[in-house]
Amino acid sequence: MSVQTAIAALETVLGDRLSRSKSDLALHGQNEAHFDVVLPDAVAYPETTQEVSEIVRICAKHVCPVVAWGTGTSLEGHALAIRGGITVDMTHMNKVLEVNTADMDVRIQPGVTRHALNEDLRATGLFFPVDPGADASLGGMAATRASGTTAVRYGTMRDNVLGLEVVLADGRIIRTGTRARKSSAGYDLTGLFVGSEGTLGLITELTLRLQGQPQAIGAAVCAFETVDNAVDAVIATIQLGIPMARIELLDAASVAAVNAHGDLGLPEWPHLLVEFHGSDAGVAEDAETFKEVVAEHGGQGFDWAAKAEDRNKLWRVRHDAYYAITKTRPGHTALVTDMCVPISQLATAIKETQADIAQSGLDGPILGHVGDGNFHAILMIDPNSASDLDAAKDLSHRMAERALALGGTVTGEHGVGMGKLGYMEAEHGAAWPVMGSIKRALDPDSIMNPGKMVDQN
Repeated sequence: MSVQTAIAALETVLGDRLSRSKSDLALHGQNEAHFDVVLPDAVAYPETTQEVSEIVRICAKHVCPVVAWGTGTSLEGHALAIRGGITVDMTHMNKVLEVNTADMDVRIQPGVTRHALNEDLRATGLFFPVDPGADASLGGMAATRASGTTAVRYGTMRDNVLGLEVVLADGRIIRTGTRARKSSAGYDLTGLFVGSEGTLGLITELTLRLQGQPQAIGAAVCAFETVDNAVDAVIATIQLGIPMARIELLDAASVAAVNAHGDLGLPEWPHLLVEFHGSDAGVAEDAETFKEVVAEHGGQGFDWAAKAEDRNKLWRVRHDAYYAITKTRPGHTALVTDMCVPISQLATAIKETQADIAQSGLDGPILGHVGDGNFHAILMIDPNSASDLDAAKDLSHRMAERALALGGTVTGEHGVGMGKLGYMEAEHGAAWPVMGSIKRALDPDSIMNPGKMVDQN
């Protein structure tokens, strides 16, 4: 491997869009989680698919690692260049290429963020629904198979990507999928690359499914004395088939944090935050049915928000919860982990996780997308305390084992990256080496985001 030779060749292609400045390297060595800073050897800023292809061809020739970068908001160290090499920053590839309103789809470059896309779509009456909270790039969201608050109604990135353009490890450019809504022609290569975390190729273009703006939107917040009661209300709601657009849980500790952050004055009990999309009559009917479910499970204070500004304020509570929680412990950092279980096992998973957190001595508020059985624990640690980190890792390990024991997955949306790599064999069994075989077939020299997702020994 000759990273320096690759860098010299890349400079002739990219000029000053290949950076080795300390500030650029430092920016691309950071992460949103607890992992150590890891600097790449250089950062490339391509503007076209052909440039990405040339970057990869050069890196393949010199067996130089290649790691994609979107906005750096992933939580399992996905975008860290842990074996050095070139970080390929997609922020210059940020164009909306084609909007097909009649077919309700859009073609974009990977650096487009979800907020930017929806702003571009405002005049069309369409929107892109996947909402992970952070204003992530759509390429990164596809690469990590992101989901979020609206997945209970609209699905995850897996359900909303129709096709991709991908640069493979040898520099070849391929297209997967079509704009047709279904196909039985060949292997589902789109599904293969969505969630592959940059280990099989670099996504350079996406075709996404869009949704029509609903006629009416309503949101509400309600409190419960216990998490069990809140989760039982969620299970009943799902079983009744009430078409929720969002159904989110904040435990009492999370509510205390958002109260302190935003002076909200919510009762410091577990809360559900919900949203309904549809016609005026449909939203009203769904909300009334849900209100009855809430009452049956001891819920209180069904506060309705029909105006856009009230709804935005409500969802800022949820989206700002992570930052509110981290502010409760100045000088601390967070080890954030998630798990996802069948909805019937959700109460058990949360209750047992809360008991583990209480016994650990760490602060660990819980929140999540409970409509699809997914929740997160924000484990606060002193970055200078080895015992705190060990305790948090032990809690995360217990959560992963619990998820598997309950028939779930060790990560519902954060992905594998570095943090969950050790659980892949336990979750997938004999299927995990098959993933390794696919990796070796497409990337025999393991230059594409090495050290992530699969066993590469």
